[in-house]
Amino acid sequence: METLISLVNKLQRACTALGDHGEENALPTLWDSLPAIAVVGGQSSGKSSVLESVVGKDFLPRGSGIVTRRPLVLQLHRINEGQEYAEFLHLPRKKFTDFALVRKEISDETDRETGRSKQVSTVPIYLSIYSPNVVNLTLIDLPGLTKVAVEGQPDSIVGDIENMVRSFIEKPNCIILAISPANQDLATSDAIKISREVDPKGERTFGVLTKIDLMDKGTDAVDILEGKSYRLQFPWIGVVNRSQADINKSVDMIAARRREREYFSNAPEYKHLAHRMGSEHLGTMLSKHLEQVIKSRIPGIQSLISKTIIELEGELSRLGKPIAADSGGKMYAIMEICRVFDQIYKEHLDGVRPGGEKVYNVFDNQLPAAIKRLQFDKHLSMENVRKLITEADGYQPHLIAPEQGYRRLIESSLVSIRGPAEAAVDAVHSILKELVHKAINETSELKQYPSLKVEVGNAAVDSLERMRNESKRATLKLVDMECCYLTVDFFRKLPQDAEKGGNPTHSIFDRYNDSYLRRIGTTVLSYVNMVCASLRNSIPKSIVYCQVREAKRTLLDHFFAELGKKETKQLSSMLDEDPAVMERRAALAKRLELYRSAQAEIDAVAWAK
Repeated sequence: METLISLVNKLQRACTALGDHGEENALPTLWDSLPAIAVVGGQSSGKSSVLESVVGKDFLPRGSGIVTRRPLVLQLHRINEGQEYAEFLHLPRKKFTDFALVRKEISDETDRETGRSKQVSTVPIYLSIYSPNVVNLTLIDLPGLTKVAVEGQPDSIVGDIENMVRSFIEKPNCIILAISPANQDLATSDAIKISREVDPKGERTFGVLTKIDLMDKGTDAVDILEGKSYRLQFPWIGVVNRSQADINKSVDMIAARRREREYFSNAPEYKHLAHRMGSEHLGTMLSKHLEQVIKSRIPGIQSLISKTIIELEGELSRLGKPIAADSGGKMYAIMEICRVFDQIYKEHLDGVRPGGEKVYNVFDNQLPAAIKRLQFDKHLSMENVRKLITEADGYQPHLIAPEQGYRRLIESSLVSIRGPAEAAVDAVHSILKELVHKAINETSELKQYPSLKVEVGNAAVDSLERMRNESKRATLKLVDMECCYLTVDFFRKLPQDAEKGGNPTHSIFDRYNDSYLRRIGTTVLSYVNMVCASLRNSIPKSIVYCQVREAKRTLLDHFFAELGKKETKQLSSMLDEDPAVMERRAALAKRLELYRSAQAEIDAVAWAK
């Protein structure tokens, strides 16, 4: 039992140390899954006196109005011998043996969080008390419910406290200790009213009746204590606290416990209930019940912890590692991110990821279609052939074959191929640029750093621009080479006029007839088609060599060269991570630390058993 309650104590302390207070936020909470006993009661219900009776010490602040303004997680540890002492989580390694100083520290720590404005806060104070006079138990003392705001408090204080109390006790793992005074009508009890809202069947609620000794003469609380007035699943427990006069006289708490036992044993109406009355019985019973609840919840908590650790690790992995502080670390981080981007980009080109097939589509469809649209047959119409042939002859007509005319016809046809060649270069450039943007968006590490994302994108596009210019020069040279030197063998293989029965002695005017010119046009078209077939093969090779191959090999080389010249400040500006992401990562890392710690604690208890 001691091990289980101690385990939950450790987990609760770890929750507070690492910022898990069970509040509604975007992080998973372990606090809400831990069994706890919340002490609920209205002002002047005797709530503080009950807690001090269970502990056996005066240690809680007292005064008028709302004294408890933060949840107090009270962890009781039974020791066999030695001096009683207390420790606060916010003051590690400092032991308090004077419990008057404990009371002062609770007040001071409350003011540190809330100021002196009498506001309330959900951030708990952790207090551990070690004593031979306590049972192992953890209680959460919540601010007393009130109906009106006192001077110095905002009008919203009534609702704020009620919402805070409800946020604790509405959780299914919370055991409710509802404190109600016997000298008031139970129907008006603040504790019973709010407990009934969240636990209508009374399955999680323990009823504690205070001030039984202050009831009017002739009345008693037997019907309530026997569960006849208001039935709960667990028996009601009556307690008799010290009177205000006793408190003023600093009556010893141990003596007060003895008087409480005597009261129930000697009072005729309560004698038959004495065995389950009093603050000592309350502490023992709560300790046993808490142990049973913890034992039943442990498997579920283990499962939740394992599942949440996987989720937290996954999200941290997606957010990436935090930024290194030194310039070398920053440089390495940038290089690694760029390497990931470069690999993704290559995968697009190599077919591991989609997109690279569009380049082949340019070569297989767009380029041939563009060349076909040039319509060389129209360019080599009878009128155009006659015009170019006669212009080429000048003042002296050709003697055998119109060689200059042939050259002009071929060159004027081939030069038009520059357009489709340039268009193919631009089309591949657009695809490569599109794949850069796609690879950047698929590089999760770049999402962390907006400035680096822009820098890498700009550097890649600049490299592609340089590659496009080089590719355009090389590709147009292929077309120009075909224009400046004709394939002689093609023309040597053509049949001559004499062999075909022609008469070379015909007049020059006969040589400009339609049949002759048509034959020249057909010859030129055949040659141009041969060259086009050759360029349809060589242009893609040039483009791949100058653009695709270079993009795979040297896309970020210039960026890396410039990166080496940058100073730490410039590197830092590139790694300007979104502050929200940084905060989220830090919060996730903290929460992951909590869950791993909890897993280790639970595993240690399991092995011990």
